[in-house]
Amino acid sequence: MLQAVINFFKTGKDKPLLQDEQQIKKIYDSKRWKVYISLIIGFGFFYTTRLSLSVAKKPMIDAGILDASQLGIIGSALLYVYAIGKFVNGFLADRANIRNFMSMALLFSAIVNLIFGTINYFIFFVLLWALNGWFQSIGSAPSVVSICQWFSNKERGTRYGIWAGAHNIGEGMTFVGTSFLISLLGWRWGFWGPGIICIFISIGMFLTLADRPQTYGLPHIADYKNDYSAGRPTQESIGKLQLQVLKSPIVWVLGFSSALMYICRYAIHSWGPLYLQEVKNYSIVESGFLIGANTVIGFAGAASSGFISDRLFNSRRNIPTLLYGLLLTGSLILLYLIPPGHRLLDMLALGCFEFSIGGLIVFLAGLIAVDVMPKKAAGAVKGLIGLFSYLAAATQDWISGFLIDAGKMIINGDTSYNFKSVFYFWIGASILSLIFAAFAWNVKPTE
Repeated sequence: MLQAVINFFKTGKDKPLLQDEQQIKKIYDSKRWKVYISLIIGFGFFYTTRLSLSVAKKPMIDAGILDASQLGIIGSALLYVYAIGKFVNGFLADRANIRNFMSMALLFSAIVNLIFGTINYFIFFVLLWALNGWFQSIGSAPSVVSICQWFSNKERGTRYGIWAGAHNIGEGMTFVGTSFLISLLGWRWGFWGPGIICIFISIGMFLTLADRPQTYGLPHIADYKNDYSAGRPTQESIGKLQLQVLKSPIVWVLGFSSALMYICRYAIHSWGPLYLQEVKNYSIVESGFLIGANTVIGFAGAASSGFISDRLFNSRRNIPTLLYGLLLTGSLILLYLIPPGHRLLDMLALGCFEFSIGGLIVFLAGLIAVDVMPKKAAGAVKGLIGLFSYLAAATQDWISGFLIDAGKMIINGDTSYNFKSVFYFWIGASILSLIFAAFAWNVKPTE
């Protein structure tokens, strides 16, 4: 039984190389687009079954189900497990059949959301959301592995950037759609709705994703595209290449930089709706729409980052990373300083935030490190950086919850929150992230 499960998830054996060039082109063209579109849509929907809790926080607090500290613990439970899962599943992804690996993960995450919407007890919320973290951790690294398998070095930056923007699609659907659903039907439907939809998305992924090109008798992508700009494909074993990733100082430096950036990312996405509702007097639908609508700008930031670095900087990522990092810090400062009632300025600040985060996720959370490490170990690269990133994101969630709760004031029975301390924490993290990123200024790509 166990062996059957292992065989289902591991990559297939290489088939004899096809000789008909027209047949090779036909199969490659068909599968490349199916795989790519499926990765974008599927990865986007992973977020709808993860960020549902962010949107439901205030309704759950108002209903007396949980308080801010408990919600911080639940969010941290997902992210801590997610961090470990990113590391483990990143290494597994280098050896996995991506179609089976990703589609089953989304299916199980959907089922967890359906159950989550039926319970009322804190400990069960923690356990279920932690389990969801494991399934969610299978979304990112397998996607990057698949992109490296099906797209060559010269086209990888642009493809990676557009794919990375898929999380903005998922976040937008969550903040807008789930907010609307909760406002109509209550917080439980914030979990049931995404769960139902993602069952069908997982089936679509199973039908459209693919294993490695070589398992279909196709040549390596570098040979097919005649793209050896990062060197010829290495013949080293996956195990040795993964060990090389673990020993690479530059991957560790980028991991720290990404971790600090993820503090900012998850700070706004986890606590932004509450901040807008409590401090700036937005309704739940208005706050969800404001953050959700601006994730479209985040998609533009992600998509443009890869294109800009490929076309304008000859696939160098250093200068764009600096510019996006400066924009991130500035947007957080602006969001904090804008007084209530200035909605256009709030939209500008959040738009700049999402644009910068979109680009930095591309550069710091994967692309720079994937560029400089062997592509056969791309999953290990994403796994190690993901471990750093989500340990930081998880720690942010409970620290932010504590800082927000510490600033709670009750006047005449009304509760209000002071976000001063927590914004200092978030802004400081953005500055440190940029400092760490500077250590990767002169890295060179390899195959």
